[in-house]
Amino acid sequence: MSAIKKLGIRKRIALVAHDHKKADLMEWVAHNREVLSKHELFATGTTGKIIEEKLDRPVRKLMSGPMGGDQQIGAMIANGEIDMMFFFWDPMEAQPHDSDVKALLRLCVLWNIPMACDRATADFLITSPFMHQEYESQLPDYSDYLNRTIKKQDD
Repeated sequence: MSAIKKLGIRKRIALVAHDHKKADLMEWVAHNREVLSKHELFATGTTGKIIEEKLDRPVRKLMSGPMGGDQQIGAMIANGEIDMMFFFWDPMEAQPHDSDVKALLRLCVLWNIPMACDRATADFLITSPFMHQEYESQLPDYSDYLNRTIKKQDD
């Protein structure tokens, strides 16, 4: 039986953007200022500072993505401290921390976190009725995986 995670009316939202996508995210944030102002916002490095200035409201700023900010958000997702994520990443440019980016996206799927990686999906998510009400998210049941028998290897 899987567990339920309640997402409150006030969502805990992670906002992340690669350098070449920061302008897109900032434009989207400004356009959705009213909705976002009702939620608790978290962001990596420079993105957080720019969003805070753009919205004129506090944003919990973590480290820059390549310096560990992506991993900080990943840990918060694993600990149930983030309800959804908007991550405008750049598909055209290799990032020095691509493995961290992949791990972050994997954690969102693993823990059934609503996630948008482009503006169209972000628009759909932020206009969903679930943004303005409680939502019961079904957490996957990983008990078989956690209770699996691990075969010992010979030295």
